[in-house]
Amino acid sequence: MAVVHGFLDNRIFEVISGIAGKMGVRAFVIGGYVRDCFLGRKSKDIDIVVEGSGIELAEAVGAAVHSNVSVFRNFGTAMLKYKGTEVEFVGARKESYRRDSRKPIVENGTLEDDQRRRDFTINAMAFSLQKEDYGALVDPFGGIRDLDAGIIRTPLDPDTTYSDDPLRMIRAIRFATKLSDGERQFRIVPESLESIRRNRDRLEILSKERIAEELNKMLVCGRPSPGFRLLDETGLLELILPQLCRLKGAETVEGHGHKENFSHTLEVLDNVAAAEIAAIAAGSLKDFEFVDGVETGVVRTEPNLWLRWAALLHDIGKPATKRYDKETGWTFHGHEVVGARMVPKIFKSLKMPLNEKMKYVEKLVLLHLRPIALVTEEVTDSAVRRLLFEAGNDIDDLMLLCNADITSKNPRKVERLKRNFEIVRRKLAEVEEKDAIRNFRNPVTGEYIMELYGIPPCRQIGELKEFVKNAILDGVIGNNFEEAEALMRSKASEMGLVPVR
Repeated sequence: MAVVHGFLDNRIFEVISGIAGKMGVRAFVIGGYVRDCFLGRKSKDIDIVVEGSGIELAEAVGAAVHSNVSVFRNFGTAMLKYKGTEVEFVGARKESYRRDSRKPIVENGTLEDDQRRRDFTINAMAFSLQKEDYGALVDPFGGIRDLDAGIIRTPLDPDTTYSDDPLRMIRAIRFATKLSDGERQFRIVPESLESIRRNRDRLEILSKERIAEELNKMLVCGRPSPGFRLLDETGLLELILPQLCRLKGAETVEGHGHKENFSHTLEVLDNVAAAEIAAIAAGSLKDFEFVDGVETGVVRTEPNLWLRWAALLHDIGKPATKRYDKETGWTFHGHEVVGARMVPKIFKSLKMPLNEKMKYVEKLVLLHLRPIALVTEEVTDSAVRRLLFEAGNDIDDLMLLCNADITSKNPRKVERLKRNFEIVRRKLAEVEEKDAIRNFRNPVTGEYIMELYGIPPCRQIGELKEFVKNAILDGVIGNNFEEAEALMRSKASEMGLVPVR
């Protein structure tokens, strides 16, 4: 066994090693931390496998480093935090499965048993924490060789691995997506890909939540599209997101063909990921939250998962709206409206949140054509005000999505659209600075109107507020109480309302 130096410099490993020795148990670092060490990637999680009780070792280590220990007895695991890193302990075990469940029958085992149950060879490597061979790499399945070659391979026969726990099929695709970079592309070995195709129907025993969790991890990768192509090639996508599969293919009528929308969607998704990563590095994106009742912008430091979902679903309404006209060719009129209506159904089917996160995706799908329309038409202050009003704090993400949506095989067309798009961006900044529309609040409230005219809640109040709002957005009056109140009084007089004070 090769001894690896430098990867175990963290003091927590020495503490674990010393306490495990005193307790008479063997402990090993295993899984993702080991893999990421060789890839030169930072890891915030450390998994410790113990030939004995993982919970007892965790409690002893927690006492030594003065850290609270969370115990999960149903799973036989325990976790503590040490200087910003999560350290999870589990007893070495061997597993067997029933055909109708991915929940294993667990027995105590050895390190070798534990490595055999791991999903992939690159995740089955371990570092010894024993005093006699501290730092030795334990790699019975050639994980280090596969890591160097960029290979995703199961330790056992792939049919056994995937049938036992079908979530591993999606995890294989997710790891191939996550670990690939400019220097090395990871690929799933052919026999494993064929096994995924054979075992695709085993997805039916998985919970929707676990599937969605893997999709979410795939979406926030630096380049998510290869993962979705693999999901499609293996037949998993049809079972998970059939709406996305319907974007595939391009029809030709009378020599006129339309854009292949599946490939376009994945290109837009990658464009969004690249643009967001660049914006995060530049510190130019903000997320808004309420602090002590005041809305505050916080510089974004991590990818916005829901922006990635918006990119994935932005054209989801196109199959239902596809039409061919002899004069205009192929059209997808209203696909943004149809797509926005589909978002809640898709989220519900995957047991994803139906709260403001879903509404954010719904909004971006609905509005994703608006900035493009401004590019092709005259950029008026009124149109910009209305876009700012409807997008609110999500305007920057919407603009990022729309810019990413400018794709064409004609480089001149792309250059022209992007040049015009910058005009829209500057206009947005000018109007926002001048009129403060982004977080528009009607200067005239319903309560003020009721008090002024002595009337209860009624249709007329809504009509007056809508009249004032449209006047502000159209630039007829400024966004201030004085002008809004004067206009409201004039309109109310026409409606026969008389102030009581």
